[in-house]
Amino acid sequence: MLQGKIAVITGAGPGLGRTLTRLMTAEGATVVAAARTAATVEKIAAELPGTLAFPADVTSPADVRALAAAVTERFGRLDVLVNAAFPGTHRRNVLDMSPADLASWRAAVDIGAYGTLLACRFLAPLMVERGEGSIVNVTSMSSRKGYAGRSDFAAGKAAAHLLSHCLADELGPYGVRVNCVAPGWIASEVLDDWMRSRAAAEGVAYEDILARDLSAMALRRIATEEDVARAVVFLASDRSRSITGATLDVNAGQLFT
Repeated sequence: MLQGKIAVITGAGPGLGRTLTRLMTAEGATVVAAARTAATVEKIAAELPGTLAFPADVTSPADVRALAAAVTERFGRLDVLVNAAFPGTHRRNVLDMSPADLASWRAAVDIGAYGTLLACRFLAPLMVERGEGSIVNVTSMSSRKGYAGRSDFAAGKAAAHLLSHCLADELGPYGVRVNCVAPGWIASEVLDDWMRSRAAAEGVAYEDILARDLSAMALRRIATEEDVARAVVFLASDRSRSITGATLDVNAGQLFT
């Protein structure tokens, strides 16, 4: 679906970022994988032939400008931008936040909101010049429903969600589409560990917690990284050529919107 396209993925680190890079490469795109840690993106590039690694902090205007300049110099164009950077947050209720927690909260919002803004500000002009392109911002179910202890993640993703609406309106006349993919829970070791910790805290079996959580999902299963990545590929491709300003939920029916 992405044959011959040039794509930039921010937040192309372990987990979903790597899965996105792998799937988009498999669909025919040439991917520039950008993430804050050089070793991370260099490993991904080594694993996926044709992928280019570019270390960049999405909250740094200088880094994002350099990324845009590198794409321009190497390819002279950009077809797809996927913003998937997100912070590794920990659960903390607002009233329990220490000064260090408050600083972490602000950093998380900077990555989710300001980082998305900067990437669009400096990379979208490459699409505007050509009169076409697709931006897909990976937000979250948390951008629509807040959960205790996750206000940092929710605030950053909610900002990116509404920023996407604004950009869809601004860039539409230039042929550039802007959409969101909003995952819910994603099957991972981190999620599994959290379920096990809840089971221990409640004094019940892990299987009981899993069954309870699955009962809240219409499909009775948890979405995978691959499920989320395929939704991103669809919105990045020409198969969604008349879709902009939309959000595609990938949460196995955990939240209907």
